[in-house]
Amino acid sequence: MLAPNGVLGVDMQNPVLYLPVITTLFSLAFSAALLRRYLTRGRGPHLLVWAIGVLVYGVGTFTEAFTSVVGWHEGIFRAWYISGALLGGAPLAQGTVYLLLRRKTANVLTACLVTVVLVASACVLASPVNPALAETHRLSGKVLAWPWVRAFSPFINTYALIFLVGGAIYSAVRFSRRKETHHRFVGNVLIAIGALLPGIGGAFTRFGYVEVLYVTELLGLALIYAGYRFSIGSPFAAPGAPVAQQRPASP
Repeated sequence: MLAPNGVLGVDMQNPVLYLPVITTLFSLAFSAALLRRYLTRGRGPHLLVWAIGVLVYGVGTFTEAFTSVVGWHEGIFRAWYISGALLGGAPLAQGTVYLLLRRKTANVLTACLVTVVLVASACVLASPVNPALAETHRLSGKVLAWPWVRAFSPFINTYALIFLVGGAIYSAVRFSRRKETHHRFVGNVLIAIGALLPGIGGAFTRFGYVEVLYVTELLGLALIYAGYRFSIGSPFAAPGAPVAQQRPASP
């Protein structure tokens, strides 16, 4: 099927199709910034885990960009399901776990999460797919021949919701009590909202509005980045905020 401009299956006049490309590039830059901060400080495993989490986020949006522009491909679909539908914000949430909980507890939760993800990923890779159910330029888990594999995703996403959004809200409440940490309060509020947006967009995909997901993914990452900059005392933060003695409570 040819699009209006003659390119196979792609309506080049719809700019929303290109949002995952922008989100992917943004995630690479954001991940590099987190990694650079981790290497500069020489400590803080949460920064390293967050860098990995943002990179995984970008892998998911890359698969969406590829599918939107080029078309459905089985390997890209499996990569999307693992990095996007399955993992989602879990790696980012794990960074919050390392920041807010004891190292020993965080290590235990990491081992549990990694075990579940490895099992789920193996099932995704092993499951046959039905290409006849695939949409040319949209990704959906309905093509998996083993529908029970999709049960892993809500479990992992709930874990991410509890620690990423819940951790940001907890930190926002804690930092709201002192005037000198108001910028961290604002940062964590932005992160909580940004973390919720992709999930809201994902709900719209069930009704066929995948474009909503593309918008919320970009806005969500932008809000998380803005929250990060507020939290570390960037030029976006409140003037004169004393951040040297404050440990970041968000990316």
